[in-house]
Amino acid sequence: MSLLAIDIGSTTCKAVAFATSGKLLAQHSTCYTPEFPRALFAEMNPRKFWDALCGCCQAVSRGLTDPVQALAISSHGESFVPVDCHGEALSNVILNQDGRATEEATFCEQVMGRQRLFQVTGLFPHPMYPIPKMLWLRKNEPKLFASTCKFVTVVGYLLQRMGLPACVDESLASRYMAFDVSRRCWSGEVLDGMELDESQLPLVVPAGAIAGYLAAEPANRLGVPVGTAVVVGGHDQPCGALGAGVTGGGRVCDSMGTYECLVAASDAPILTAAALNASLNSYCHVVPDKFVTLAYFPSGIMVKWLHDLLYAEGAEEMPGEKVLELEAQRYAALEASAPEGPSGVCVTPHLIGTCNPEFNPRVRAAISGITPSTNRARLYKGVLEGLACELSIMTKLLAQAVGSFEEIRVFGGGTRSALGLRLRAAIAGHPLHVMKHQEAVCLGTAILAGVAVGEFSGFEEAVNQLVKESAVVSPDMKMASSYREPRKRYQRLRSAAVRQA
Repeated sequence: MSLLAIDIGSTTCKAVAFATSGKLLAQHSTCYTPEFPRALFAEMNPRKFWDALCGCCQAVSRGLTDPVQALAISSHGESFVPVDCHGEALSNVILNQDGRATEEATFCEQVMGRQRLFQVTGLFPHPMYPIPKMLWLRKNEPKLFASTCKFVTVVGYLLQRMGLPACVDESLASRYMAFDVSRRCWSGEVLDGMELDESQLPLVVPAGAIAGYLAAEPANRLGVPVGTAVVVGGHDQPCGALGAGVTGGGRVCDSMGTYECLVAASDAPILTAAALNASLNSYCHVVPDKFVTLAYFPSGIMVKWLHDLLYAEGAEEMPGEKVLELEAQRYAALEASAPEGPSGVCVTPHLIGTCNPEFNPRVRAAISGITPSTNRARLYKGVLEGLACELSIMTKLLAQAVGSFEEIRVFGGGTRSALGLRLRAAIAGHPLHVMKHQEAVCLGTAILAGVAVGEFSGFEEAVNQLVKESAVVSPDMKMASSYREPRKRYQRLRSAAVRQA
């Protein structure tokens, strides 16, 4: 029997089938495009998520000799959709990147206070979260708000399309900005302050709970056997941490994607002044009785920007697989031509603002040190150096809050850059353990499914059996020494950009 894991991203749906031995059996992904109907608005027709889920599951299931025993769904956080009492969507999904609720986020801070809100929810006020957007809908779309039975996650919407309850696990519930992370329930204090009712929010269950078993019609749509168990997954970052074996204190992973996210695990939420001052998020893990704390920054978005700036012509006429193959070849050529030592170019990655610790959307990326001899490869290395310097800042912020740690377990697209890994290890000063399964989010989601249906006795057995590393990149002390001054220069440039925003 096999385990089918689905990861619903904001632009891509991925499905991966694993054997219970951990062997990757099949995988498929499909992309969809968000809609931006007005300034600050970011939405998606919920049907796109359902169609992508069905297409990915069918594509993966067709090639399997081992039937799917259980499937589980993980998802990006914060996105939600208003549904009626029959589970039908009443509007588009309002995506996490939607920024319409700035005034409402400020109102939440005024009502609760930044410190108190953090103590309860592990989050700081921000328009990305559903609660401020629900307040925006109440004010600006009163008929829609009044007609809504529940404000459900994307996972909840998909569960309803399968004929199952639209429940939410504790990690995704934590992303609403109304979940008491210490008591693991919706916060009456927050909801009363916002004049919202708990009945408007989905039922909370532990990650790994079985939502139900597929009837014939949804099973046929997904291409899996009738009676397949559907397991409630969780937020993609804690699922990725589970897939990298980060289940307890002292372990940290780094998901290297469009944004680079450091995740630490702990036995209690980290709700200290240091965590709040650094704008960290601390909330429920998908592992029972554990918590995660996050620090993140823009990463792959900066690399992709430079690539498109240098090589924009003709890509739109090629199939997606060919585009990715060509991009990989170009990155490899740039790395092969990069200078041996520091590039002399200083680049900050904040194309659309900073994340930790400022979370200032007005800050913009900066480039310093361009000379007549600056070529593509030198500029590319400058970007990688900037990302490594930013990672060193994030590791210090995280360590100040959760305590010291040594190794970092890494996965995601950024691990394909050998130069990027060497620079990160040297400048941040931590050995990087490259995970064997780069789709760690899907692996963690599959672990939830396997534990739920009894394929593993618990999370410890599943992690020991499935989570493996393929390489270790240790800090190069000579390289680290050569970057002492460039690192200080990066910090000065970053600070200046923040002050000017």
